[in-house]
Amino acid sequence: MSSASSSARRSDPGVTVTVDAATLEQVFADCFGQRERTRLVGGAEEPLYLPATAPGGWHEIHYRADYPASALHEVAHWCIAGAARRRLPDYGYWYAPDGRDAATQRAFEGVEARPQGLEWLFAQACGLPFRLSLDNLDGQLAADDRERFAAAVVAEARSWQARGPAGRAGRFLEALTAAFPAGRAVPAMQFSMAALG
Repeated sequence: MSSASSSARRSDPGVTVTVDAATLEQVFADCFGQRERTRLVGGAEEPLYLPATAPGGWHEIHYRADYPASALHEVAHWCIAGAARRRLPDYGYWYAPDGRDAATQRAFEGVEARPQGLEWLFAQACGLPFRLSLDNLDGQLAADDRERFAAAVVAEARSWQARGPAGRAGRFLEALTAAFPAGRAVPAMQFSMAALG
């Protein structure tokens, strides 16, 4: 995503809505602000989760620039992270920057399929397009890496859809659906390899 907002077109011809980062931040705040003492914060050069450093402090989910897709992706990670992981910077996960070798890329894909599957539900709830991210432009990618990862993300998205996200993920998905009428309700969402291009 290269701008701070994206347009989404509903199935009704001529109806366009804008999904901007500030609106996503407000939807998140309404769902979780006081309840979880967590803020969604744009403008970061790189995404990062920071737990509160003092009792009663605020946790912060930083997302890239002001890109709605980055915000949804980082919220997906937060929704999946358990209580113990939410007490650790970046949930205690490692991050190897762009330029990963094949083995490190496979490890990355192993932890990214689930959040990207959930992000895809969030994107459809807003009416935004979803873009698969291998996040390794300068690294080693085997010819079948994209296809294998895409299949894993499709499977995760379908799994989330079939069981219906619960907890924080379900609450946020419900709020997105209410806030963005151009989006799709969970039963109407579609996930396929063809949709990933």
